[in-house]
Amino acid sequence: MRADRLVAVLLTLQARGRVTAAQLADELEVSIATARRDLEALSAAGIPVYPQAGRGGGWQLLGGARTDLSGLSSNEARALFLLVGPAASVAPEAKAALRKLVRALPETFRTDAEAAAEAVVIDPGEWGRPSPERPALLPVLEAAIVDRVRLRIRYAAWNREPAERTVDPWGLVQRQEHWYLLGGVDGAERTYRVDRMLDAVRTGEPAERPDDLDLAEVWERVTAAVEQQRAAATATVIVDSGIVPLLHTQFGQRAVAEAPLDPGRSRVVVTAPTDVIIARGLAGWAEYLEVVEPESLRQELHRLGTALVARNAPDASVPAPASAQAAASEPDSAPAPPT
Repeated sequence: MRADRLVAVLLTLQARGRVTAAQLADELEVSIATARRDLEALSAAGIPVYPQAGRGGGWQLLGGARTDLSGLSSNEARALFLLVGPAASVAPEAKAALRKLVRALPETFRTDAEAAAEAVVIDPGEWGRPSPERPALLPVLEAAIVDRVRLRIRYAAWNREPAERTVDPWGLVQRQEHWYLLGGVDGAERTYRVDRMLDAVRTGEPAERPDDLDLAEVWERVTAAVEQQRAAATATVIVDSGIVPLLHTQFGQRAVAEAPLDPGRSRVVVTAPTDVIIARGLAGWAEYLEVVEPESLRQELHRLGTALVARNAPDASVPAPASAQAAASEPDSAPAPPT
């Protein structure tokens, strides 16, 4: 597990002073590339791990070489526990290890380190398309969570104008490459996608946080509500079997293929927040499918088709493409489904 390895890297550096990526890889039984990524991750998190170039160089932890972690500053301890803490949300043994590490810190650092370790939850599920970059506001949010300071954010929901909100930050969740801030607004639980935040500023006011808060439980409630909303509309369609993989690509886990009806056709159940979303996703494959239910989906597909024809009727003065002319000359032929 990477959290265990990052701590092992840190303790190795404290014990030996300086190591090369190759030496570290040999000691931890990982590849050189993995060892180098771990060293770079510690350095990027704000822990004073630096490469030394030239003959006899390597990676070095500045500021002491004691394996009880007491050589870390308060900010460095926070950075370390923000980095390794999320493992506790996916592995019970990591949670036990983190408790031991907290006890190895100077007493004055422990409160902040514990808050940092609990600030982030990792969820391996998938929603939407992943963002390739770590959000720029993440350090501001992490610091406010650890310091328990209220935030004023400017947030642009996908279907609304940007608005300001005052939030008590409770924690962060990473789901694939997306980050979400969980917090309270006037005592109610709220969730905000970090990449939709335009700004985040500390107000200086103390944040309110439930004494018995369990970030993982809060996230479970959020995901349950979202999944229920995402499956509010359900449709059953019969499709040419060749487009089933394409529907999986378009709808993901929300397109479930049942047993094939025959070698050429399959029944597929699709879920989404509304019939309109399902209709827009199916419209591109209309010639290869038939809607079984609901009737409202048939009506929406009919509306989309009528609007498409009305806005894009072919100009009679423009010659049709050769492919269209060939199709017109063979009215009984049907295109093969894509594979």
